[in-house]
Amino acid sequence: MAKKKEDPGDAALMLQFDAMKQKHPDAILLFRRGDFYETYKQDATKASVTLGITTASREIDGNDIKVAGFPHQALDTYLPKLVRAGMRVAICEQLETPQQKKIEKDNLQSTTTNEADMPKKKKDQAAQEEPVKSVKADKPAEEKKTEVKTDAKAETKKEVKAEAKTEQTQETKAERKPREPQMVTVNGDKVTHGHAYQSKTNPEDWYFTAKINGEQLKPQKMDSADLAAYQKKEMTVPQLMERYYPTKLMQPVPDVAFQVANVVSGPEQRPLTVDKFNVYKEKDEQRSDFGRYKFYAEVDGQKMSTVASRQDLNAYFDRVKTPGELVEKNFGERLHLPSHYQQFRLPKGVEASAVRIAKDRSDNKWKVSADLGEHGRTDKKEISFDDGFALFKTKTASREQIAAKYLGEDIKAMLNGPVMNMEKAQSMKM
Repeated sequence: MAKKKEDPGDAALMLQFDAMKQKHPDAILLFRRGDFYETYKQDATKASVTLGITTASREIDGNDIKVAGFPHQALDTYLPKLVRAGMRVAICEQLETPQQKKIEKDNLQSTTTNEADMPKKKKDQAAQEEPVKSVKADKPAEEKKTEVKTDAKAETKKEVKAEAKTEQTQETKAERKPREPQMVTVNGDKVTHGHAYQSKTNPEDWYFTAKINGEQLKPQKMDSADLAAYQKKEMTVPQLMERYYPTKLMQPVPDVAFQVANVVSGPEQRPLTVDKFNVYKEKDEQRSDFGRYKFYAEVDGQKMSTVASRQDLNAYFDRVKTPGELVEKNFGERLHLPSHYQQFRLPKGVEASAVRIAKDRSDNKWKVSADLGEHGRTDKKEISFDDGFALFKTKTASREQIAAKYLGEDIKAMLNGPVMNMEKAQSMKM
């Protein structure tokens, strides 16, 4: 393995790398250095295995650091390989060292000082060349006295006007002083003007809104409990932002996630490629979802669409979730993805043996129910074709997950309700 000599800026670069790695431990950090993109330490090992490139060793502060890199022209070739391998990638620019900043600051101050001195010299020179004004000798003494008094009054008025103008300017500056942000997001965006207001058309409705970097956000209707807490100062603007604009506070994913194909894990861990993903508004007036925004996706040759929730739309437009993540959430059932069913869990204390999935003889449909013993038995709920396919065919869903998906709320309510006597429970079983 080749060993490179230490560069004076390497120590500062490693400090930046370590700081960025603490914020993004699951991402591969690519730093632009001249005509190359480089990555270091554990990232260098991962990148070399995925991309098939060699690693080098560089001595920095007495330590041997692993380095892997490639020419910047090859970014379009290597970046998609890292993303397709399931890795998150962050493109980083090296920060200036304190010495570089000091030199630039000194140069700037020197230039500013020279430029500031130039008009002052010209003004002084012009004042010296100005001819001295003379008073006519043929005027009477009384006229001279009147002239002096008049000039004194004029000078006094000028001074008063100048003072008033100065005070007015200071007041204007004070009024135009930028408002302090009520919060700063992880992305450095400044949130101001966060407040609740009452609807003019319907006084019962209240809305919360704010500005981010001076841009007005679309008002969101407030929950009555949130409004009461906010009016009592028990809920702050940052908490309301978290509640009504969560995607504005999240860190965006790399742009490359929207430029290359995403991959999701399908049945039997088979990779499924997201070939296309976008948003459109339904224009067919005959459809029940006419006028609503929908997600459209092409995954592994399958074309599908569904109505998008407001939260998922915001996540898409604010670029805080990748197309692959939105596909998993909105089309996980249709694609029989294991990740879709992992979110469903039965409450603690409910065993798998309590779940029954069978075909109902009355209508010949597959239904799920649960026997909770002294708490009673749930109603039978019909399961979808896709969930049945995931349960019996692809084996990506378990009986417990299907029961939690369809009966979760009912089971929680029954467990928290009154306990039935055993005779009644036995009669229901019969």
